[in-house]
Amino acid sequence: MSKPDLEKKKAGLISGLRDGRERILALAAALKPDQRDEIYLGTWSSREMLAHLAGWLETNVQATNEILAGEVPGFYEYADKDWASYNALLVDEYAQDDFEELLLVFRETHNRFLEIVEGIPASDLWKDRGIRARGRKVTIGRLLEAELQDEEEHYFQLKQFIESGVKS
Repeated sequence: MSKPDLEKKKAGLISGLRDGRERILALAAALKPDQRDEIYLGTWSSREMLAHLAGWLETNVQATNEILAGEVPGFYEYADKDWASYNALLVDEYAQDDFEELLLVFRETHNRFLEIVEGIPASDLWKDRGIRARGRKVTIGRLLEAELQDEEEHYFQLKQFIESGVKS
C-alpha cells in the first residue's frame, strides 16, 4: 500500500474513532438516571459498557507500546470466548459509581489513545513486526480496526436500547 493510501487509511480510522466516541458519549449523556443501570446487553448496563470501552482503550495504549517494542500484547494471555474474562476484569477495574465521572474517564482514555496513535507514522501502524497471537498477525492498525468495530457495535446496541423505550 502506498504512503498516501496508508495516510488516508489512518486518517479515516482516527476520524471514525473520534466520531464513534462522540456518538457514544452523546447517547450515554442523554440517558435518564434510571436508564443508566438498566441491563440491556447480556449482564451489562450502559455503565458496564462504558467501563468496558475505557478499559479496552487503556489496554490498547499498553498494547501499542508493546507492539512498538516488538512484543506480543499482554492482553492476549486472557484470550477466551468473546474475551469474556478480560472484559469482566476491565469492567471491574474501570466501573465508576459516578456516571458523569465514567463519561469523563471514557473521554480521557479515548483522547489519550488517539493522541498516541496520531503520533505514529501511518506506515508503522500496519507494519508487520513478526508479532503473532492466536495465529494472526498483530499490528497497531488491526487494534485500531478492532476498536472501531467494537465501538460501532456498542453504539448501535445503546441506540437500540434507548429507542426501545425499556424502563426500569
